[in-house]
Amino acid sequence: MGKDGVVQKLVNEFDAWPKQSGPAQNRAGAAGKMTDALYPYETMFSPIQVNKTTLKNRIVMAPMGNIDMCEETGRPNDKMLHYFFARAKGGAGLLTTGLIPTSFGVDPSITELGRLSYFPRIDRSRTVLCGWRDLAQGVHAFGSKIFVQLTPGLGRVGNPQCMLTQAKLPVSASFNPNFYISAIPCVRLSGAKLQKIVKNTGQAAADSHAMGLDGVYLHGHEGYLLEQMTNPAFNRRKIGRYADWQRFGVDLIREIRKRVGPHYPIMYRIDLSLALEETYDESVLNGTFLKKFKHGRTVDMTLAYMEELVKAGVDMFDVDLGCYDNWWLPHPPSSMPAGCFVPVAKLVKEHFAQKGIRSNAGVPVPVVAVGKLGYPDIAEQALRDGACDMVMLGRPLLADPEWPNKAYAGKVQSIRPCIGCQEGCLNEFVEGGHPQCAVNPRTAFEHVLPQAPAAAEKPKRVAVVGAGPGGVVAAVSAAARGHKVDLYEKTEKIGGRIVPGGVPKIKFDIENYRLYLEREVEQAQQGGNLKFHPGTEVSAAGLAAQGYDAIIFAVGTRQVDLKLPGVEQIATVQATDLFLQPERIGAAQNIVVVGGGVVGCEAAQWLACEHHRSVTVVEMLPQFMEGTCTANRGHLIHALKGAGVRLMNCTKVSGFGAGKVTVSRNHHKNVPNPYNTWAPILPENIENPLAPKLGQAYQDETLEADLVVFAAGGRADDALFFEAQRTQAAAELYNIGDSFAPGKVQEAVRAAYRLGTSI
Repeated sequence: MGKDGVVQKLVNEFDAWPKQSGPAQNRAGAAGKMTDALYPYETMFSPIQVNKTTLKNRIVMAPMGNIDMCEETGRPNDKMLHYFFARAKGGAGLLTTGLIPTSFGVDPSITELGRLSYFPRIDRSRTVLCGWRDLAQGVHAFGSKIFVQLTPGLGRVGNPQCMLTQAKLPVSASFNPNFYISAIPCVRLSGAKLQKIVKNTGQAAADSHAMGLDGVYLHGHEGYLLEQMTNPAFNRRKIGRYADWQRFGVDLIREIRKRVGPHYPIMYRIDLSLALEETYDESVLNGTFLKKFKHGRTVDMTLAYMEELVKAGVDMFDVDLGCYDNWWLPHPPSSMPAGCFVPVAKLVKEHFAQKGIRSNAGVPVPVVAVGKLGYPDIAEQALRDGACDMVMLGRPLLADPEWPNKAYAGKVQSIRPCIGCQEGCLNEFVEGGHPQCAVNPRTAFEHVLPQAPAAAEKPKRVAVVGAGPGGVVAAVSAAARGHKVDLYEKTEKIGGRIVPGGVPKIKFDIENYRLYLEREVEQAQQGGNLKFHPGTEVSAAGLAAQGYDAIIFAVGTRQVDLKLPGVEQIATVQATDLFLQPERIGAAQNIVVVGGGVVGCEAAQWLACEHHRSVTVVEMLPQFMEGTCTANRGHLIHALKGAGVRLMNCTKVSGFGAGKVTVSRNHHKNVPNPYNTWAPILPENIENPLAPKLGQAYQDETLEADLVVFAAGGRADDALFFEAQRTQAAAELYNIGDSFAPGKVQEAVRAAYRLGTSI
């Protein structure tokens, strides 16, 4: 079957778009900006019919796993209900839930010890079902509709801990390797068990209808069990009913339609292609377990399958690319361009139009565009161009539930933008938590944190030191409650470390957020309770002299310099300084980046793609970007490989010289492949007993270098806080964000909001 030209072109563009010369453009396939050039958004805010249901606008809230947003019985809890109520109140025409399994008792990866669930369920008992009734009624109160996303199971992408907790192997369509630990095999499901899942899914649809939910939505993409059954890459069965790779999906739709009648909307999420053969070269495809997954559904096969699904009863599709083994495609991170899958939706929509395909209700089948469409002008343009019928927003609605209302009112500049980090919405529940948002501290806490915090009973004089995300959020939220706030920043710009962080083209989302913070400070100053002091460095004594009631320190980090032998013989620069002073690259052609965390890898991408330099990144740990969301990490590493950047893991810098860097590199056979993006890094508390042991086989090497870029991280800059504490500079002292412990935007913003709304 091989590579598809259309898919290959898109996959290549996702990596190479930062190489485009000139400023980034505000369009699909490039950078996105929060502009309002196309206001009023008449197409976006026009109604659309799905089967016999009318939606008030063209905005769909994407399904994002509601992991751990339920009681352990599976009943939706207050966290989940108010999370959806906030998005309904925010104006989205259609909400969709995260995946709800219908394979309990068949797929052991979806249950925990004691047969408890971290997924919401829509089966089991009346006490579970009534939670869904409450959800539907609450969403309807705001004029929105809600579909429940049903998944027949996780299969090979399920948690293999079921081996330990239940003494059961994961399951799949065929004998496939588990995604998280490829050495663990997945058992082939029998036809009888698959038919049980079909019946369970029909019952779940009937329960959804009875509970007042407005439609069902099948999770058929990304390599979950429905994908595994309906894609020859995973379904290699030779005999039985389900040797026909289309049969399982068609059976599901027919069973659902039988149970809910002709007018209940059925939506289906599908990928046009797994894009594995377009993502990886032959050495990876033939040298890893991915060789099992060659010859997946082609674009033409997918389109033909979609036609069969419509005949069986599907009313609506959303379409993307990819699966878990190239996880950045179905979860496009900050480094991918805006509107990345608009061409995919357009291809499907044009096919349906050419073939005259209509649903069983006799109306056109809406095609929903997905993938980084949280920029109102880009979303509206896709609709006006006829590339899609609706636009799906996931993370933008976590960042700002009021996105639709603000866009409708022309208040685009007040939309809080998503930064594409995926730390709260995705990585949080992978690591054991529940979905949240790095820039919106109320996401999934709507049930405990009011939208408008109460006014301060006793207004205080508050100083906030540092105008990064944490400092700004603390200052603005405290001022909104009536406190008199002075915000001090030693530089001239708001944003702290995200000022340099927003320089590379791939970080356009970060720059959007920085501009949003600027507007927040400006608006708060107009309110009279906040005064911003740029270019002002403060001391503990100076703060004490002002007589503040409370001081909040959000100073950030101080850089780490490597004081190694010979460092004075070579040009060096901190990565964050280089972003702000690119002239320091000079004539350097061979550049060594020391530190393979997020900053180091982003600096390498920027140097290679935007400045066309030869770059090597040295990292002493076995993995690059450890602790970063799998999707973000995977795409950046994949793009670095494509740009020719050399990645050296398990490598320590030992010294410098004129035009060279000396390193000690581990050549043991079990050193991980630094370009491995087809397998994830397991959470730190999960031990892989099958992992090969890493031995010690270090050898010295010399790297050519005209410039060395340090990206070794930072340490908490807490000296001012402790000096203020020692001298009792104020009655209340707080230390938050990176100056408390270096972390991510999420930790700083969350702490800042809770402090600002309670001080």
